[in-house]
Order: sequence, then C-alpha cells, then structure tokens
Amino acid sequence: MSEIVFIAKESDPNEGRVAGSIDSVKKLKSLGFDVVVESGAGQGSRIPDQDYEKAGARIGKATDAKTADVILKVRRPSAQEVAGYRSGAIVIAIMDPYGNEESISAMAGAGLTSFAMELMPRITRAQSMDVLSSQANLAGYQAVIDAANEYDRALPMMMTAAGTVPAAKVFVMGAGVAGLQAIATARRLGAVVSATDVRPAAKEQVASLGAKFIAVEDEEFKAAETAGGYAKEMSGEYQAKQAALVAEHIAKQDIVITTALIPGRPAPRLVTREMLDSMKPGSVAVDLAVERGGNIEGAEADKVTEVGGVKIVGHLNVPGRIAASASLLYAKNLVTFLETMVSKETKALALNMEDELVKATALTHGGSVVHPAFGGAMKGEK
Repeated sequence: MSEIVFIAKESDPNEGRVAGSIDSVKKLKSLGFDVVVESGAGQGSRIPDQDYEKAGARIGKATDAKTADVILKVRRPSAQEVAGYRSGAIVIAIMDPYGNEESISAMAGAGLTSFAMELMPRITRAQSMDVLSSQANLAGYQAVIDAANEYDRALPMMMTAAGTVPAAKVFVMGAGVAGLQAIATARRLGAVVSATDVRPAAKEQVASLGAKFIAVEDEEFKAAETAGGYAKEMSGEYQAKQAALVAEHIAKQDIVITTALIPGRPAPRLVTREMLDSMKPGSVAVDLAVERGGNIEGAEADKVTEVGGVKIVGHLNVPGRIAASASLLYAKNLVTFLETMVSKETKALALNMEDELVKATALTHGGSVVHPAFGGAMKGEK
C-alpha cells in the first residue's frame, strides 16, 4: 500500500497560502505517494478542490491527517492539529521555532518527526528548497507594491505638457533576498533607488540592479560577513557611524523599506522616531521585520500607522498577501525536499538522519527534540 501525504488546510484564518500546488501533487504522485488534500486547502491561493482532484489527489477532511505518513503545512501545526497526527508521522512546515520551544517539545512528545523548512542550509544542493529565499523574494516585491499603494504620488518621473512629476526616491535597508527584489521592483516602477547593507558583498549586487549603495565602508565593514552568508551584528561604534549616514540620507527619501532580520534574534532597530520626523509629510516606511519586533520605531504589527505625517506599513505575513504566487514556490520547495527522503529503488520513505539537509532542519524525531539549537542533539538525546 502506498504511503500517504496529507496537504492540510491552514488553521490560521489570516494564512492564504497552501502547502501543495497542482504541479507538486503531480510530482508527489510520480514519487509513489497517495495524496490527500484537505477540502478548501487551496481556496486562499486560487486552487479549487476539483483542480487537485484532476491532478490525482483525493479530497479529504482534517481527520484524514490521522492516517498520513507525511503532513505538509505552511505554518507549524497547532496543539489541536498535533493531537490529530499519528506517532511516527513526518511533518514539514515553516516552524518558527525560536521562542516556541514548548510547541516543539509537544511535537516531540507526540512522536512526530518534524522539519523546519526555514532552517534549510544555504548550500547549492538546497537552493530549490530554500523557503526563506522563495518567500522573501515575494515579500520584497509586495513591500514595494504596498508602499506605492500608500504613497499618494506616482513613482516614475513623468514629463507631460502640464509639467514634470519627479521620480520617487526609494531607500531599501538590507540587501538580502527581500531587499534585492524590492530594489528591482522599485526600479521597474521608475523610482530612484538606493540601498544599504552591512555585508560588503551586497555593494556589487545593489549596483548591478542600478541602485546606489549607502554605507560606511571602513575596516569593520569589510570583515562583516559571516560564514553562512547572513549579516552579523556590528559594533556599537560602527552602528553609530552608519546611523548618522543613514539619518542624513533618509531625510531626503520618499519611501523607506526595511528588511533586516537576524535569525533567532529580535529585529534590529534601524529607523528611529527622529529619522521619521526628518522625512517629508506623505512619505512611507514599510517594515518587513515587524513580526520580530520591527526595524522601525512606531511600526505596529498588522497595521498601517502614522507617525508625524509618515505612514508606517506593518503588514504581517507579507508573502501571504500574494498567496497564489507564494504557494506555487513554497509547494515546490517542499516537494523537492521530500523527494530527498524517498528511495529511488523502492519508492518508499527512507529517512536518513545523517543527511546534511535532514540534520540542519530536523527539530524532533523518535520522541526527542533533536536540533542542537533547541536543546537537543542529532543523536536523539533530550
């Protein structure tokens, strides 16, 4: 009998994404799985039940998760959902484990083998499984669309018989995946774009997209990249110099987009109240780090607020605002990762706990928390 993959409907009413697409269902079928999709799972991503059926899936209920060997989700399962899974099942989702150790322990206690997609290592082999990149890419795009929506002027320069509309000035703080896509999108819309980042490698990437790079380029800056390719925290002295340069620059901008996140840490404060006060009335600031406390002083989760005439956009789950696109990419990330756990010979699940991708992403296995960052060890000790 074939093993069963269950694609769950997200229990969070604000989550429009889904963990399966038409293409990913077809791929799962070709890998030898029976696929059950919870009724209505794809509704927020414009995928009706009948389209999943045409792709070879069976439409089921939440209770069908009980018989599944693999459960695919967007967000970490709730306690109620965990109670409905069988011991030994594999659960793959964006787990948001930092600060949620109790929920991780509960999954271990339920006997689940759980994987956090956002812990996928940034290596060549795992590029097609990198959910941070696929979802952040769309968040960067949507941040510019949201900014343009709140900004009551045109973004490109327009020369008309009635006069010239000047181009909007957009400043992107953090040139990771989200930041680079924000730069590219703002450029496509005709804005004059500048960007900053603490990683030296970002300078070339920013310039290649036609934006101006803004940073204090001293010796500390030149040594500022960590081995994993993430930004590392800078000294207080550097931060003060950089803040002074940025403050001067922000005063001349129409739109500021912040994207700075350090994994497992509160978001660094990049834009102060004084900086906002220096901006022109009607300017817009978009905070993509609001879920981790925010980069912008005065940003509020899931709200558009106004501070001194500047609109601060703090939407949560920005990739979920373009769920149809985000789900297609996320589903591909999931199925590509799951494929690494399937034996080519037997077409059955063959989980190798020594695989580097498994080691990096496994949170719980065999009744224990196994990820070293959350109190476990990969040998399975508690």
